[in-house]
Amino acid sequence: MADPQSYRPSNIPEHPGVYRFFNKADKVIYVGKAKNLKNRLSNYFQANLATKTNRMVHEAVRVDWTIVSTELEALALEFSWIKQYQPKYNVQFKDDKSYPYLAISLNDEYPMIFITRKDKRPGLKYFGPYTNAWALRNTFEVLLKVFPVRSCSSANFNRAQRSKRQCLLGDIGKCAAPCVGWISKEDHQALAQKLNDFMESGMENLLPALHEEMQLASTNEEFERAARLRDQIESFEKAQRSTQGNFSDDLDGDFIALYQDGFHSAGSIFSMQRGSIKGSRSWIVDQEMALEGEDVFASLLFSIYGNGSISIPRNVYLNAQPENLSELEQWLSGISGSKVEVKVPQRGDKVELLDTVKRNAQYSLIQYVSKRATDAAVSGKALTQIEEMLGLTRTPLRIECFDISNISGTSVVASMVVFEDGMPKKSEYRRFIIDTSEGWDDTRAMHQVITRRLKRMLDDRSVDLAEVSETGGRISKFAYPPALIVVDGGKPQVSAAQRALGELGITDIALCGLAKRLEEVWLPNNADPLIFPRNSEGLYLLQRIRDEAHRFAITFHRSRRSKVMLESLLDEIPGLGSARRTALLDRFGSVSAIRKAPVSELATTPGIGEKLAETIAQSLAQIGKSEAVNMTTGEITGA
Repeated sequence: MADPQSYRPSNIPEHPGVYRFFNKADKVIYVGKAKNLKNRLSNYFQANLATKTNRMVHEAVRVDWTIVSTELEALALEFSWIKQYQPKYNVQFKDDKSYPYLAISLNDEYPMIFITRKDKRPGLKYFGPYTNAWALRNTFEVLLKVFPVRSCSSANFNRAQRSKRQCLLGDIGKCAAPCVGWISKEDHQALAQKLNDFMESGMENLLPALHEEMQLASTNEEFERAARLRDQIESFEKAQRSTQGNFSDDLDGDFIALYQDGFHSAGSIFSMQRGSIKGSRSWIVDQEMALEGEDVFASLLFSIYGNGSISIPRNVYLNAQPENLSELEQWLSGISGSKVEVKVPQRGDKVELLDTVKRNAQYSLIQYVSKRATDAAVSGKALTQIEEMLGLTRTPLRIECFDISNISGTSVVASMVVFEDGMPKKSEYRRFIIDTSEGWDDTRAMHQVITRRLKRMLDDRSVDLAEVSETGGRISKFAYPPALIVVDGGKPQVSAAQRALGELGITDIALCGLAKRLEEVWLPNNADPLIFPRNSEGLYLLQRIRDEAHRFAITFHRSRRSKVMLESLLDEIPGLGSARRTALLDRFGSVSAIRKAPVSELATTPGIGEKLAETIAQSLAQIGKSEAVNMTTGEITGA
């Protein structure tokens, strides 16, 4: 690591420009722009830099710059260099998926057409990529009617040749069936070439050509052929309509939204023409190495338009105000060759559409994060970061997290979730009903559940393993000790859990708490919390574990609360004890089902006779009349 002072430049000009940091391999690791190069670059050589900025300046060994006339030129040059060098400390967007292509095997003896997402192979003609796969498949179906080139696999084609029997596609008119000689090899190749020529000329010319051909066939009294062409036109128009949404016709332009969640971000675009969605796409922002304060919106626009693959409309609508709005407009106008306006709508259809675009970005981010959660390399990195940040003596391969759930002190429950190697192990999740007979609060509940879990572990540890082996029994899952216990809460909850560990004499299990307010990590006997870096995979893993424990606790609490409410309703019925209540609920499942059941069915329930069945039916009917009761959950909703 280099000392930044060893390459700190002097005599930096006070002009707009773009600068580059290089590492010892002379590779560009960061590109930035500035209104005033001297003021901006001087900031990199001060004390108390942000974490990633500090890491970057220590990795770098030199910095240079280029002076430009205006901020717009600086912005354009910055984008150009980011595209050229792909510096690891700049925000970079990753495409969230692969897109389908339409491929034609023109070099084959019998060419075929198909849709593929695989890497391009020699010998195939590709069209695309297409951002709307569903609309592409509709268009594909229409193309097969207009140009019935074979679309079957080689195995199916060879089988049809041997059996002399065409497949279903031939029967329904979507294949010219060269396999059985309905069309000659030469004519089929000509048909494939005609399809290729049409695709190269653009599908927008299809409808006029088909209308002209249909009119000619009608004039020549070829009515069957004219009818087939009419059906083809209707199919193609239907495929076009299938890509349109119920939006206002004045929605025209690109609608771009950015969604951010912590240190993860995603962006999406809807390309609109006269109220129709002509294309959509999403990007995931890789902020792990991006410097603090960098304009994510500007980087997203560069990712979309910087490579020239997407045409720029007159209007670009964003869901938030970007920095350097006027410079971005000038940059986009320069690429487009005509004036481009970047707007941030405040009301109306445009805002509603941007909300939809933002939701698409959000779901793209959810998918991306889910994929990362199952990535072993990412999990390994997260566990290593947790080990280092908490100062553990070993990697926490097994982590258990505890959470308490209640409403106004009723139905207090706790949850325990288990993560091994950074992945949830749901078979070992556990739920606890907290004993509140001697009073309770969050800290008492946490102390109780930790004590109960660890006592069970100590009991199971004392089992004679040889005896278990001889009898063919199994060791309880509670016997496996966690390397780290995480509690949902701050210093009070951690202290309660630490007290439970101390009372049981356990010293080989690490402990921490994760507080929701600022995502602070609390350690026992520490007056101040630890603050993980916002881009830390370790922090993200702890958040996932905490949120899973919270979800599991809430689910149990809801079911427990509903059961208590149901039982409280049945408590009001004279002669119905706990055993009979349980028998009724086991058989019918809910008070609503009990209420609807005829008296004869109630009477056949174990422990319930005809007299008691009549009493139950009358009592539930009276409860339903006197109070508004949700008979499924037992909740009293009003008089």
